[in-house]
Amino acid sequence: MSEAHGHAPNHPYHLVSPSPWPLLGAFSAGTLAVGMVLFMHDVTPWLIPVGVALLLLTMFLWWRDVVREATYEKLHTPIVQLGLRYGMALFIASEVMFFAAFFWAFFNAALFPTEATGYQWPPVGIEPFDPFGVPFLNTLILLLSGCTVTWAHHELRKGNRRGTIQGLAITIALGILFTSLQAYEYGHAAFGFRDGIYPSVFYMATGFHGFHVIIGTCFLSVCLYRAWRGHFTPEHHFGFEAAAWYWHFVDVVWLFLFTFVYLWGS
Repeated sequence: MSEAHGHAPNHPYHLVSPSPWPLLGAFSAGTLAVGMVLFMHDVTPWLIPVGVALLLLTMFLWWRDVVREATYEKLHTPIVQLGLRYGMALFIASEVMFFAAFFWAFFNAALFPTEATGYQWPPVGIEPFDPFGVPFLNTLILLLSGCTVTWAHHELRKGNRRGTIQGLAITIALGILFTSLQAYEYGHAAFGFRDGIYPSVFYMATGFHGFHVIIGTCFLSVCLYRAWRGHFTPEHHFGFEAAAWYWHFVDVVWLFLFTFVYLWGS
């Protein structure tokens, strides 16, 4: 039985109660994957929104339970929080490997140009972006957002709820601004996704990074709501820490993208 059923635990661990959300999540992910395959084979597009809706529902219900366990049932003891920190660190490590694959593809094509690229990099016919235009502005925006989320964390540890909310709100606004500028950049690109190895690697790397920025913005938005509701305390705020770690990871990945894909690759 879980500690949430009125029995005092005799250990510092959290024995999670049976939950339907992992099964629903697996079904939702499978639905989305099948929908994407059918869409790419020009069969039908309607299964994709169904899969996305089911995934969003799963995330909302599952994380609602986690927030309840942490905030109201007080089940996230220091030992449990340590395990959560290890889990978040391993998750970010897996994300590092994910992006390493795109950088590997980029460096392999850039350092060893082939006949397909005209034996040069960028390939013949490709007009890369000016790195000191929108990319540099986005770099400044993300670096500033890293400062504001750190400020919000500092205020939270001091017990300043108003400062925490302000820092989070500014960080979210900067994340939305970054995404908007990247969408503008894509709309004015001089090359398409299928125009060779350079566009493919460029859009995959920067596109997945942009997707991570959107996820991080949603993550921080939830933290903003929780901070407004008073869920966080100076001693107990792992949800905020996880969001901050994720956001700093997004910052670092962008620095590598700007340095190599935009600056060096131009």
